[in-house]
Amino acid sequence: MADLKPEVIIYVVSDSAGDTGELVIRAAVAQFHPIYADIRRAAFIHDEATLERVVIGAKEHNAILLYTLVIPHLRSALIRFAELHKVTAIDLLGPLVNSLEEKTRRKSRQEPGLNHVLDEDYFRKVEAVEFAVKYDDMRDTMGILKADIVLVGVSRTSKTPLSMYLAHKKFKVANVPLMPELSPPAEIFSIPKEKIIGLTIDVNYLNVIRKERLKALGLPNSAAYATPARIERELSYAAEIMERIGCAVIDVSHRAVEETASLIMECIQSIDSRKQL
Repeated sequence: MADLKPEVIIYVVSDSAGDTGELVIRAAVAQFHPIYADIRRAAFIHDEATLERVVIGAKEHNAILLYTLVIPHLRSALIRFAELHKVTAIDLLGPLVNSLEEKTRRKSRQEPGLNHVLDEDYFRKVEAVEFAVKYDDMRDTMGILKADIVLVGVSRTSKTPLSMYLAHKKFKVANVPLMPELSPPAEIFSIPKEKIIGLTIDVNYLNVIRKERLKALGLPNSAAYATPARIERELSYAAEIMERIGCAVIDVSHRAVEETASLIMECIQSIDSRKQL
């Protein structure tokens, strides 16, 4: 995307990391797909001088400002600077915080970064991310025995991105590539099938994805890796393994990682619920 001119530039201004603002912007931009939005973070801002420089920069680029400032004087300053420099500025948290204060009759803590507190929940997430990295792509089959979720599927079915996304939801995930030339690890037949999620995909869709992958690597898209015949063989083999395991199978064709991850979590949680009955 580096050689494309963005259709819109959006600054995320925050006195913390700016994660919340960026997530909201990406959700909004998705409603206008396909457009190229250049999202720029201005994070951990704690003084008005820096804030004004950001607003001036936004004006120079004819950008929109979205801010998640919880410190009142910074919020007031940004509103003042935005009006002065005639920049569109959208307050994401202010109206909600004000409404909660009115409803609860309690004053907000006005502390940035409270959703990033280094508590037990945070360290569980870090541990899950480290687990996903360590046991990615069957680097160590012992991870299969330790994982909360094991993803199996052919190459380019989003196993690694899903592992990382689910790790941020505090699931320990291992993933196993399935290839006709490589026998699957014995461990996947020794754990409860409910822990395993099979990933499948449409042949034509995978063909396009693999051609793009070869192109990115500077290789010809005629390589066997991307041919429909090879893909069909791999998918057929993977389907046999998944049937042998008896695991749930999700089709990832045309699905965003977030959507597939949501389906995986629903599947795992519904199984856990049934066990508790």
